[in-house]
Amino acid sequence: MRSIEDVVIDVDALRMRYDDVDVLAGVTFRARRGEVLVMLGPNGAGKTTTIEVLEGFREPSAGSVAVLGADPAHGDENWRAGIGVVLQSWRDHARWRVRELLDHIAAYYRPYLDGRHRKPWGTDELLGLVGLEDHAGARISTLSGGQRRRLDVAIGVVGRPEVLFMDEPTAGFDPAARRDFHDLVHRLADLEDTTVLLTTHDLDEAAKLADRILILAGGRIVANGTPDELARAVAGESEVRWTVNGQRYVHTTTESTKFVHELFTQYGDGIGELEVHRASLEDTYMALVRRHESDDPAVDAAARLGEAGSVLLEEVS
Repeated sequence: MRSIEDVVIDVDALRMRYDDVDVLAGVTFRARRGEVLVMLGPNGAGKTTTIEVLEGFREPSAGSVAVLGADPAHGDENWRAGIGVVLQSWRDHARWRVRELLDHIAAYYRPYLDGRHRKPWGTDELLGLVGLEDHAGARISTLSGGQRRRLDVAIGVVGRPEVLFMDEPTAGFDPAARRDFHDLVHRLADLEDTTVLLTTHDLDEAAKLADRILILAGGRIVANGTPDELARAVAGESEVRWTVNGQRYVHTTTESTKFVHELFTQYGDGIGELEVHRASLEDTYMALVRRHESDDPAVDAAARLGEAGSVLLEEVS
């Protein structure tokens, strides 16, 4: 169980207002060391704005934000040496060669090796991590879109950050590259104890990566929990399918284990083609977004988050 000292991102009542529009309207959450948080939400929900505030690129209108114990809007270079950023796109340095650029960026971290910060990745090891070892000498302008995105990830992690922010990092990745990226994220979290906060529109990716999922809608967090917690809290029911003597049956229940046990007690070996289907993350996500769009009061209940980050989705009569 991680302690309060392990909290590396602490966001309380964060608000961002442009003219008379609240892009963020009271966002609150925490992230602990080594945790992978995935932020989901429709376009315009406030995901990118939240990350830009945490990175120190925007100053919030209200609320408090701390990353590695400091306000990002006033973080110094020593603080920034502990932060990694993978932007949605990176359009500079087209004439550089891949190895040269990574060597150059790694050099910026060396003055901050004061015992707190980790030593940057060796370039060869980093190229292997992101699958660019065969393109080390290539000019960046010659890379494909997927290769360029791998380089974006390498730039973000070159300094072995304590906290890594990634905004839709796998856009343009083919299935093999996406699988390699997932392995890299798990390695960073599990072996390097890096806290990762990323946004994605790929719900399957979110389910595979996340220790915890935050769902934003209308500038608010409407759910916060593990994929399983979210599915149980929103759907509550599982669909059980089976056959007896060639006849197909379907039943929905909130207690699938108990129901299946009763089936076997009654029919024994006569049960065939048994399947239990629980709500998917996509089902959960769509249900929450639709509730928000229809102003369902359950969304306001869902937004009341616990300190431990477990999901709170209360039924409101």
